[in-house]
Parts: sequence; C-alpha cells; structure tokens
Amino acid sequence: MSEAGVGEVKTSEIGELADQFLKACLKHKILATTAESCTGGLIIAAMTDIPGSSSMVDRGFVTYSNDAKMELLGVSPVTLDAHGAVSAETAQEMAAGALARSHAGIALAVTGIAGPDGGSPDKPVGLVWFGLAMTGQRVVTEKRVFENRGRDYIRRQTVRHALEMGLKALEED
Repeated sequence: MSEAGVGEVKTSEIGELADQFLKACLKHKILATTAESCTGGLIIAAMTDIPGSSSMVDRGFVTYSNDAKMELLGVSPVTLDAHGAVSAETAQEMAAGALARSHAGIALAVTGIAGPDGGSPDKPVGLVWFGLAMTGQRVVTEKRVFENRGRDYIRRQTVRHALEMGLKALEED
C-alpha cells in the first residue's frame, strides 16, 4: 500500500509544466529564477531537468531558514517578525528579492508548511503562499491550502501550482 498523496502529481506532469513554462520564457526572451522554502529547490530542479534549460534559467535560491531569506533575498526581519515566514508579505519580498538579485525577468517564490508538523490553527499544514515577480510589474501573491495528504503531496502540488502561475502570467503578458 502506498502512502496517501504520493505520486498523485506525477513527475511527468511537473516536467511538462516546466517545459511549457520555459518555452514561454524563451518566447518572451527572459530568464527565470526561483526563491524556494518549503519545496527545497524542487521547482528549479524541475526546470533544470530539461535539456537546454540553461538558456532560460538564471538561478534558484533555496531559502529554507529565515536567515537565508534575509541574507539571500533581502526579506525584512520586520516582515518576518510581524507576519512570519509563511505569509503573503514574505512571499512578496522573496519574489521581489529573487528578481532583484538575478538576471531574470520572472521570479517564482514559495513559502509554506509541508508538514508533517509545524502547522497551527491559523497556519495549517498544507498552507502555501506563492509570489510572482516580473520586470516592470507589481508582485502578485496567491494563497493555497492543499489537503494534508503527506509532505510529498503538498510539495508536488506547490511545484505544480508555481509553474502554472508562472505560465499563466507569461501567457497574459
């Protein structure tokens, strides 16, 4: 019997989304960057699994700790103290910081609680905040609360949604 949630978002589905996202980056002649906390680099890994991705990917920031968020992305300690690492404000600053500290034209940021512990009534396991920054546009944030079907499930859903969010933004641009 397999663990609940494992494999429900297939690696091939994520690979296809990453490929579509990178093709959209190529079409717009921009590079992509990521700022990842709860996914630990899975978004940038999905992109760099694609042959030829080096012409569309600039870099990925894995900022699991608050110190890393502050040091690498410029997230304000005031933001972290007032709102916490898992918040719209932090996701916004992560996305803006990744864009400013790279040569990319689009930045995808994620911060959340993948579990199995760490949740609270206000911030349950499965809560993820997404940030998306594009050159010359305001940063957009989105909140999702994924069903708690295991850490792997939440992380894969997060990768899928971040890539979909980026693809949609590029298609609308």
